Amino acid sequence: MRLSFFPTSLLHYSHRLFLSLLLFPPTTNTTNLVSTSSSAPRWSQMITTTRRHQQHQKKKKQKIVVIMGPTGSGKSKLSVDLATRFFPSEIINSDKIQVYRGLDITTNKIPMHDRRGVPHHLLGDFPPHSDLTPSAFRSAAASAISAVSSRRNLPLIVGGSNSFIYALAADRFNPASDVFHDTHPDPVCPDLRYDCCFLWVDVSMPVLNQYLSKRVDDMLDSGMFEELQEYFDSDQHRRESNSAIRTGLRKAIGVPEFEPYFKKFHPGTNPKEDPVRMAVYEEAVRAIKENTCQLAERQVGKIMRLRNAGWDLRRLDATEVIRAAMKKESCVSDSGESWERQVVEPSVKIVKRRQQQKRNMEPFAKPNILKRFLCLCDAYKVPYICYTNVAV
Repeated sequence: MRLSFFPTSLLHYSHRLFLSLLLFPPTTNTTNLVSTSSSAPRWSQMITTTRRHQQHQKKKKQKIVVIMGPTGSGKSKLSVDLATRFFPSEIINSDKIQVYRGLDITTNKIPMHDRRGVPHHLLGDFPPHSDLTPSAFRSAAASAISAVSSRRNLPLIVGGSNSFIYALAADRFNPASDVFHDTHPDPVCPDLRYDCCFLWVDVSMPVLNQYLSKRVDDMLDSGMFEELQEYFDSDQHRRESNSAIRTGLRKAIGVPEFEPYFKKFHPGTNPKEDPVRMAVYEEAVRAIKENTCQLAERQVGKIMRLRNAGWDLRRLDATEVIRAAMKKESCVSDSGESWERQVVEPSVKIVKRRQQQKRNMEPFAKPNILKRFLCLCDAYKVPYICYTNVAV
């Protein structure tokens, strides 16, 4: 609750306005709290109101930065850059597949050496056969945020699963509702549970599709096929394959696409040894590329849904960065100057500007100063109007 007051006589209008702005910056949703007709001293009631406001300030929302965007846009790299160079931070994963242990190449988890010592939470923390719902993620991520904030570090929520981001950030979350339904979505909750700074790393879809196709080839060169061989040959997978419901890692792009291959051929076989095997292998790779591009399109569609509902998402265009990475036949982490100029520097400005705005909006509420001033008003019988603004 924010308090403002205006003496109605004795002082020049500009002086009254100056004193009011100095002590209590004006806000919106103003309603008249105290009548000007009362002649009894009123400062005690107003001091109590101000102290209640200070108690409210202690319960203010925790600050978090949410880095969102389609798969392959460079979210993980941006989060590590911010955490190691600008803001003492810890990263909380919000990718619904990367929360499970295993298949690190297939699920494209950030390698340990690329984390550069930054703590990562909810990354490979859950059993591969479990099923983490958005509601369960909301609870787990909230605990991680509280722990990170208690260490005076800034929580960075990083991932492309917008259903998880919505479940975490929305002030009111109904597990039964679906705000991202294709034809009849439920209304998006406009109120946020946290003091959120949203960074949306975006890439032009034609450019991103080309990059994602190349990234799948790079993942295969890095051992994705061999990783899947080991997974399909495991006892765990044989037990899970009896269930018709896909949970955990069974939903990861790459697992269902390669399942026909490993059902038909023994996991230890080399696809290049037989044209028939090679044809099935190439069909699986083609399906992985197609499904990855479709995933990116769905992710952008969900982001637009949140933005159109009023969420303040700050867009960062990384198209030229991705284009430059493809020309150099490198990954986003090697993009150098263009990455700094087009993604990192704007991100730092956005986060710092938001933090500064929040500090400027803090009310200058000091009960002792207010008490002395209002006692003078009552002593000299200066009428005043007290206004309260309830911060939602």
